[in-house]
Amino acid sequence: MQMQLLDRFPGTPAPSNPRSRPMETGRWPGGAPHPTPSLSSAMEIVYVYVKKRSEFGKQCNFSDRQAELNIDIPPNPELAEQFVERNPVDTGVQCSVSMSEHEANTERFEMETRGVNHVEGGWPKDVNPLELEQTIRFRKKVEKDENYINAIMQLGSIMEHCIKQNNAIDIYQEYFDDEEAAEMMDEAPSAKTINVFRDPQDIKRTATHLSWHPDGNRKLAVAYSCLDFQRAPAGMSSDSYIWDLENPNKPELALKEAASLCPLLPTPVLPFTPSCYAPAPACWDTRKGSLVAELSTIEFSHRDPVYGTIWLQSKTGTECFSASTDGQVMWWDIRKISEPTEVVVMDITRKEQLENALGAISLEFESTLPTKFMVGTEQGIVISCNRKAKTSAEKIVCTFSGHHGPIYALQRNPFYPKNFLTVGDWTARIWSEDSRESSIMWTKYHMAYLTDGAWSPMRPAVFFTTKMDGTLDIWDFVLKQCDPALSLKVCDEALFCLRVQDNGCFIACGSQLGTTTLLEVSQGLSTLQRNEKNIASSMFERETRREKILEARHREMRLKEKGKAEGKDDDQRDEELVSDLQAMVGAAEQEFFDIIYTELKKKEADAMKRKPKIQERVAEDQEAEGDEDTLEAEGAEEET
Repeated sequence: MQMQLLDRFPGTPAPSNPRSRPMETGRWPGGAPHPTPSLSSAMEIVYVYVKKRSEFGKQCNFSDRQAELNIDIPPNPELAEQFVERNPVDTGVQCSVSMSEHEANTERFEMETRGVNHVEGGWPKDVNPLELEQTIRFRKKVEKDENYINAIMQLGSIMEHCIKQNNAIDIYQEYFDDEEAAEMMDEAPSAKTINVFRDPQDIKRTATHLSWHPDGNRKLAVAYSCLDFQRAPAGMSSDSYIWDLENPNKPELALKEAASLCPLLPTPVLPFTPSCYAPAPACWDTRKGSLVAELSTIEFSHRDPVYGTIWLQSKTGTECFSASTDGQVMWWDIRKISEPTEVVVMDITRKEQLENALGAISLEFESTLPTKFMVGTEQGIVISCNRKAKTSAEKIVCTFSGHHGPIYALQRNPFYPKNFLTVGDWTARIWSEDSRESSIMWTKYHMAYLTDGAWSPMRPAVFFTTKMDGTLDIWDFVLKQCDPALSLKVCDEALFCLRVQDNGCFIACGSQLGTTTLLEVSQGLSTLQRNEKNIASSMFERETRREKILEARHREMRLKEKGKAEGKDDDQRDEELVSDLQAMVGAAEQEFFDIIYTELKKKEADAMKRKPKIQERVAEDQEAEGDEDTLEAEGAEEET
């Protein structure tokens, strides 16, 4: 059966003489003619039945009846006596489950997007649509027709009813946003692969950055690059691609650039604006094609590759800032991207010396804190900065040190901006701005190196990390603190980047061979749990207080050790003074005894000189005494 509907409205070709057209006739099923109404020039309807009812075939007639028994075989006891028992019975049993493997090659369905340029048509032959006067004259002629007015009045009432209905009820309005979601922790955490986007180039490159389109998240931008700068193979492509989630076979748009792209970020004004591994940031406008729209000059740009770019919340939507391993953070306005509007040197000594600056790897900017931004460095230090400080030295507020290598991911918690996540070396750490000496929470040291991480936009206690062994870890510290809630092996090669969709359901992971895997997590991991905000807030506050207590204790112990060290220095100094005094006393004594010995020697020498004279005098005295004795003896004899 075929029905043909012919209608005409203003702007469609009209019959040669619409008012003189006779009434059309049709045929009912079976061949009986029937009248068909013919409207005036406003609308004409004709029903044409191509196949007769008699050619449809015999009509099926069904009726109800009782069930009938066709055959009945009763049991025969004699047959049971003929059965023989088999004993023993040998049976082979496999310990493993029997499985079968089937392979099927399905035909790939290729999709292609094309645009259609619709132009106005359907005018009568005697009316030229390019002539404004003729079209206005024809419209006025049609509008004066009574049937046209009646049709418009009839359709107008229906349209007015639909408009009032739409104004009364918004079918897309969420009435229960503020209501806490029901608890879904009974469901085990899980994730499944939705799609895979592969690098179409023959020479595979690493997927280094991912970005979701801000309008509906139906497109994914993937930046590809070769991380071995000096060992890049000849003929390697430098294109990056924008993929449509519904068409994984062919990218929607290729972004052409002379250097490989590293960060690739969407913006509300320009659909995608990447920066590149070259030191000069560039931006693309997908409305203008795949070529570079704006490019900064080399002499006013970075000296090393650009590793991070973030768009700022501004009225124009054209401001962004970039970071590089040359130790500089630059602000740009793409309306005049030839040179930066502001430059900050990441010198933590606050001397603004570029040779002492720390290389920047990652950036973080929160729209609720428009003057603050954070920088993750190659040395494992997070630098907190204030853009609106009076001097350049005051723009570096404080530092957070805790990683042993570069910080590849840095992001504030979307629910509690004072807490932020860092990913580097073999751990992921959660920090608080109130505790600067150490992190408040951290994961265990993994065997594989961590490459990227991000918070869940829907749950404050969930974050994701990727590792070099191709594993995606999903952490839920409300459920577990020591181990991830779900560890998923995404691919055999290393994962280098990840990006979470705004609804928290989809996660995109980029690998070393340029393969981007799109995964969907279970509803329990993407839906806010009951009382989860209060639990996460209490955990953050508790761990912050604990770290403050430990910091105060460590500070006290350091002061005591310092005091002890200073006391030891005083004792050592006193001992040195005592030893010096003893040495001085010994030297004085030695000098005194030397003088005495010298004097004694002089006296002995003088004594030796005077000894002969003394001996002569003694001899003379002895002779004199002998003479006296002799005289006395002679006198005594005489007396006798």
